[in-house]
Amino acid sequence: MVLVLQWLHTEYLIRINPGNDVSILHIEAFSGASGDMFLGALAGLANAYEELPQLPALLRLEQDAEIEIKKTVKNGISCQQVTVKEKTLQHNNHRHYSDIIRLINESLLPENAKTIALAIFEILGKAEAEVHDVPIEKIHFHEVGAIDSIIDIAGAAWLLDKLEITETYSSAVTTGMGMVKTAHGLLPVPAPATKLIAHGLLCTPGSEDGERLTPTGAAIIKFLKPDFSSATLIDIASAYGAGQKNFIGPNVLRLSLCTKGTGENEIMVVQTNLDDFLPEYMGTEFQEKLLSLGALDFYIQQVIMKKGRPGSILTVLCRENNLDPVSQFILSFTSAIGLRYHKANRIELPRSVETVKTNIGDFRIKVSTLPDGREKMKPESEDVLKAALKTGLSVTQINSIIEAAYWENE
Repeated sequence: MVLVLQWLHTEYLIRINPGNDVSILHIEAFSGASGDMFLGALAGLANAYEELPQLPALLRLEQDAEIEIKKTVKNGISCQQVTVKEKTLQHNNHRHYSDIIRLINESLLPENAKTIALAIFEILGKAEAEVHDVPIEKIHFHEVGAIDSIIDIAGAAWLLDKLEITETYSSAVTTGMGMVKTAHGLLPVPAPATKLIAHGLLCTPGSEDGERLTPTGAAIIKFLKPDFSSATLIDIASAYGAGQKNFIGPNVLRLSLCTKGTGENEIMVVQTNLDDFLPEYMGTEFQEKLLSLGALDFYIQQVIMKKGRPGSILTVLCRENNLDPVSQFILSFTSAIGLRYHKANRIELPRSVETVKTNIGDFRIKVSTLPDGREKMKPESEDVLKAALKTGLSVTQINSIIEAAYWENE
């Protein structure tokens, strides 16, 4: 089974293990994110600190660099700090994009890890190329072309492959504020390349001067394409990756491996305002189509809209995986030119559908269990209506017959 992710008009394949129940990554970048912070936290989740020192050899860079792992404490949080140490004084911090592609392709990394690493470097390369207005083939990497950044990215890719992540969620990413020194001189925080990469990410500057989000950290997050909405996640394991700097708050990146809750209490609320669409077209056929596409429920409210025009608000409840078909139908069938939607949590009583036998026929009922253990029941309206038309009894009489038969058997 594979998941196809499209980044910057290029397709990358990430292998998914269908039997892996713990496959969701939750990012908490309250102090930003960098390559070494990701490397430390991912190694913690993958229990791979002992394996990390072999990374330079996997990249055929063992003559140039080594990995140092040491325990550190950030504002009382004990965690591992992973640092790439260069062995030689003379090193090349200005590699071409093609040099990095060749280095990754010729490495001993697993194939899927290579794919992930190349995807992250493409995100970086295209951002740098746009900032400097040169073709990506001619771009020189500066900070991100250094050995430590290469190993950070390749290591993060290697660990993401080990963890077999299928989904990512994230809180707002702190970028920092003020100015930062770069190979091009002083630049605003976030630096221009970081700013480009962070487009589409939910970001906050934080409350303290300094660079919190590096281009490498931003590119890794961008690759993972996190969902910034709330979700019902169950944390299974957490790990911290320490940054090199110290701030007032703990300079760590917290990552968690999670599973998703049943999702039974999480729904999508889809709404649109209609002031030029006749309500008669939202009758039985329209409603049955909504239900067939996955709508759990819906309602139509009559309202007065701008300029005194009468209109309707259509609200549909559905599961997240039915959002696209439901939305596409509403936009195609009605006069709506836009929709709004959001996630909502709801509390549901346990329920079951049962059949009650009466002297006028069998009826389906919905039985719900209250928090205190008592039950309440409701006959299915369709069955009641059919019986009323057939027998000439009122729906109130038929409901009474069904309720009496049910409670008599309890």
